Amino acid sequence: MPFSDNLIAFTFAATLLTLTPGLDTALILRTATVEGKRQALRAALGINAGCFLWGAAVAFGLGALIAVSELAFDILKYCGAAYLAWLGLNMLLRPRTSLSSVEGAQKKVPNWFFKGLMGNVLNPKIGIFYVSFLPQFIPQGQPLIAWTFGLVSIHVVIGFLWSIILIAATQPLAKVLRNEKVITWMDRATGLIFVLFAARLAFSKRSV
Repeated sequence: MPFSDNLIAFTFAATLLTLTPGLDTALILRTATVEGKRQALRAALGINAGCFLWGAAVAFGLGALIAVSELAFDILKYCGAAYLAWLGLNMLLRPRTSLSSVEGAQKKVPNWFFKGLMGNVLNPKIGIFYVSFLPQFIPQGQPLIAWTFGLVSIHVVIGFLWSIILIAATQPLAKVLRNEKVITWMDRATGLIFVLFAARLAFSKRSV
């Protein structure tokens, strides 16, 4: 398959993956509506940084360990599930009613870049996906590291553009979405989504 065909095929597949609603989408939407576009952009950057870390793991062989080792997969899986459950339960049990305490709260809890990063890094399914998916689009005989980071970069660009679209879509409704009741509902709804994703991750199995 010509190089251009590889890139086109990967771009199409990565776009479909990005547009499929998941944890990242929930995180971006909730952060944009409740805390504003600046924090949402930080979350998006954290998610993308996580993709690059997984890309590095794949390029240097660490991702393969997650794919073949049940123990390594389980350790990362349960750490990720615990982290998501912690985030979700905090939103469910202690939802906010206003944004007046956002700046003070930011000094006490990790920022949204960190949350986006950790949510991605502690999800072994991302590693499994990269290990099983990326090699299919790397031409035989081509440098693995360069191509891996190149493909990850394409995925990151698509993901960041989609994040910008999601963030922009929330801005016209910002006043309504920052209503006291709406903020509480958004926190609880996102918290529930995070807890459900945590449960799904905890009970997931290696697919390769």
